[in-house]
Amino acid sequence: MESLGMLTTLRIPRTLSALALALLAATCTRRGNCRDEYCGTLVFAAMGSVTTLLPPMSDAAAERNIFDQIFLRLADFSVSGSTIGDSGFVPQLARSWEWNDPLTLTFHLDPRARWQDGVPVTAADVQFTFESYTDTAVASGDLTALAHVASVTATDSLTAVFRFRNSYPEAFFDATFHMRILPAHLLRDVPRHEWRTAAFGRAPIGNGPYRFVRWTPGESVELAADSGFFLGRPHLRRLIWRFAADMNVAVTQLVAGETDAIEVLVGPANIDRAQKAGHLKLYPYPGVTYTFLRFNLRADGDSLRPNPVLADADVRRALILATDRERMLQSATAGHAKVPPGPMPQQWSWLWVPELAPPPYDTAQAGRLLTARGWRDSDGDGIRDRAGRRLTFHVAVPTSALRRQYARLLQEQLRAVGAELVIDEMDDAAMAERLHAGTFDTALESWQTDPTPTSGVPQIWSTGGGSNFGHYANPAFDRQVATAVTAQNAAAARAAWVAAFSTLARDAPGIMLYALDNVAAVDSRVSDVELRPDSWMALVRNWRIPPGRLNERDRVGH
Repeated sequence: MESLGMLTTLRIPRTLSALALALLAATCTRRGNCRDEYCGTLVFAAMGSVTTLLPPMSDAAAERNIFDQIFLRLADFSVSGSTIGDSGFVPQLARSWEWNDPLTLTFHLDPRARWQDGVPVTAADVQFTFESYTDTAVASGDLTALAHVASVTATDSLTAVFRFRNSYPEAFFDATFHMRILPAHLLRDVPRHEWRTAAFGRAPIGNGPYRFVRWTPGESVELAADSGFFLGRPHLRRLIWRFAADMNVAVTQLVAGETDAIEVLVGPANIDRAQKAGHLKLYPYPGVTYTFLRFNLRADGDSLRPNPVLADADVRRALILATDRERMLQSATAGHAKVPPGPMPQQWSWLWVPELAPPPYDTAQAGRLLTARGWRDSDGDGIRDRAGRRLTFHVAVPTSALRRQYARLLQEQLRAVGAELVIDEMDDAAMAERLHAGTFDTALESWQTDPTPTSGVPQIWSTGGGSNFGHYANPAFDRQVATAVTAQNAAAARAAWVAAFSTLARDAPGIMLYALDNVAAVDSRVSDVELRPDSWMALVRNWRIPPGRLNERDRVGH
């Protein structure tokens, strides 16, 4: 496989080709004899595909997993840590930090940190990263999450100073969690409006435990351990992501031993298959994703005009009442998920409270609402219409077997109240393009969330949020979110979030469908497996395969 990062082709003189091949064979033989604590190849089964490996440009789960190995944060979130204050964090690029006053946070970088081209990581990189993430030309999904940071400055090569607009409990979390530090010397001259398609995103140079090796579009991404990584050499020599079209294919590869690990086994049948495989160990952990049908309140492709069907809140409420989400959940997941009371995963268990409850399933009330808004079946074809327009809208669905199943279930249920849902299936790249361009009516989205709602909720649902693709806007909701973000204690934060989610439920900008239980599977030859809910393989550099358990794939490879 050819690396997309290779800029030139080397031609070997014919007279030297035999020698070169012999040397290559000898190298492979030596590597094939790898038997120590730093051997091992882990192949991850992943859904969909990769569009870029430049961190600010993507929120996709598979890409975030790869980012975690190539790029470091200033400090990392610990497995059992709190997002309040800084006690729940451990050093990464920053060796230490201190608060100079309630609005000023100073980081001191570890002088051992290097970019993988040998250049030192400096505070100028930190300043450049903040400026990049907050540049509207980059349009990072983390733009909203960084709104409380007023500035970042480099006072010397190893000192970066953050200044905040206001004091709040999760300031340290915001300063560290949302930004993977970028190399200013490699990206400064690349126009930021071109970053989505920049060559760097196809062959990144990072500062983390693994180096980029190759990317075969639509098939795989390979990384190799950086033996000189300043925080300690990774035990696993190679990491490979193999992309599958759907969950069934991915689980088949996993059970057959073609891959070694999967982030989430979706559906009871797949969990059962993994349990019966004999060579896999299952790891339950708190779910961090929720899936919903987003309504686009603007016209398809024209953000200046309201959507002719979905801009009406009563129509949206009717569509929500027409969906029997518990029945869909049982049909699609056999109970390995829950219907969320708002835009939240199971990880945020403290927000699954009686004050917030999913709307009831009530087709009679749905029909009354639609009729009251003038939508009637005037020609007897089973689909309502108004002033010559049918109650028809499209749904964008990516390459996810579960979401495609949900699209068909939604189509069936909505038709029962006279609404026609047209399913547009597409690959993940096309889905992302549709969302960013606003060229959709509705979209079936799954979001992997942060450990706290203070970043993801504003990003996805607040006015001006970088991933608020449906153009939902309500000043009352924005104020309630702002109150929750700046709350000085857990009780006040909980009350503000309950108020915000209650407002969101009344406005009905989407149908909250399911929050999955998480069950990962990893080949049993791998030891020291520790999963973190916000990024299941964030600690993969500590995983290892003992020498006595190495298989042929672990010993052979470049």
